[in-house]
Amino acid sequence: MVRFIMYKKLFHLVLCILTCVSFRTQAAVILQYHHVSNTLPSVTSISGDTFTEHLRYLKTNNYNVVALNTLINALEQGKMLPDKTVAITFDDGYKNNYEQAAPILEKFGYPYTIFVNPTLIDEKMNYVMGWDHLRELAKKGALIANHSAQHNYLHQKLKGETDTQWQLRIKNDILHSQTRIKQEIGHDFKYLAYPYGEFNNALQVLITELGFVGIGQHSGAVSQYSDFSRLPRFPASGVYSNLTTLKTKLNARAFAIESMVYKNSVSTENPPAITIQFIKRDFNKNQFTCYVSGAGKATLNWLDEHSVRIVSPTELKQGRSRYNCTAPAKSHPGSYYWLSQPWVITP
Repeated sequence: MVRFIMYKKLFHLVLCILTCVSFRTQAAVILQYHHVSNTLPSVTSISGDTFTEHLRYLKTNNYNVVALNTLINALEQGKMLPDKTVAITFDDGYKNNYEQAAPILEKFGYPYTIFVNPTLIDEKMNYVMGWDHLRELAKKGALIANHSAQHNYLHQKLKGETDTQWQLRIKNDILHSQTRIKQEIGHDFKYLAYPYGEFNNALQVLITELGFVGIGQHSGAVSQYSDFSRLPRFPASGVYSNLTTLKTKLNARAFAIESMVYKNSVSTENPPAITIQFIKRDFNKNQFTCYVSGAGKATLNWLDEHSVRIVSPTELKQGRSRYNCTAPAKSHPGSYYWLSQPWVITP
C-alpha cells in the first residue's frame, strides 16, 4: 500500500511537471502603440515618461523583449519560448516615433516594429516619418512592416465593386506597399497590421493566400495555437497605458484553441455568436468569463467539456464591439488566459 501511494504521488508530480512545460509557450504578448507624445490627444497617445515607465517595468522584471520576427518565427515553428516574452510594435509611423519613442527604446536596447503606410510616406504627409528616418531606425534594428498603402478599411468594398474587383484592388494595395518597403528599407517581413484592427473572413483568406501574417488590435496573448491571419495585440496607449492593468496583460496566456466558429467578424448578425473548441483546458469552466462591450457578461453555453458557445445577452451597437474572455490559469497561478473576439456590426 505504501509503495502504491508513493507511485501515485510520483505520477502526479510528473503529470504536474509535464502540464506546466506543455503550457510554456502560452505566454507571449505583442504590445501596440501609436503616438509617444506629451502634447497630442491621449486617445492613442502615451507620454514619454509613461512609455519609459513601461520599458523600465519590462527591464526590472526580466521580460524577454524580442523582435517581432523572432516571436512569430518561433510560434510558427512550434519552438519553445520563455515565459514573459514580449514584442513591441507601433502603428502608422508617426514622426514622434522617431523623435521620442526611438531614443527611449535605444536606451533600453529593445527591438521594435513600425507598421507604415508607404503611399502616405511617398506623398510626404507631414505627420509621418520619411524613408530617410525609417532607414536610420532600421539600421539600428527596427523592423519596418506593412500597414497597407493609405490606411483604408481593407475589408470594405467600393460602391458597385464585385468580390473579384475588391480582391484584386486589396491584393495590389498590399503587394505595392510591400514592394515599396523592400525598395526603400530592404525589409520583406510579410506581416500586415490591419488598419483600425478591422478584418473579415474574406480579407483573412486573401492575406493568407498572399503568404502574410495578419495582425489586429484585439487584445490577447499569442501561441502556436493562434490563428496567424488574426494575431492579437494588447493596446498600451491612451486609457490602456495604465501600468497597473497592463501588468496583468503582460502575464496573459493564450488559450489552446482547436477551432473558433462564427459567421464573420464584420457581420449583420446581431447579436453575433461564437463557438470555441479548446484543445486543452488548463482552467476551471466555472471561472471562464466573457464580457461584451457595453452589455456586461456574455451568455455561455458549455456544449461539452471543451466546447463553449458565447453570445451577447443583448444586441450590439452598430460599429465596433468585442467579446473579451478570460480565465485564471491552473498551471500558472496569478496569470490569466485571455482572448478577444472583435466585431464590426453593420446595418
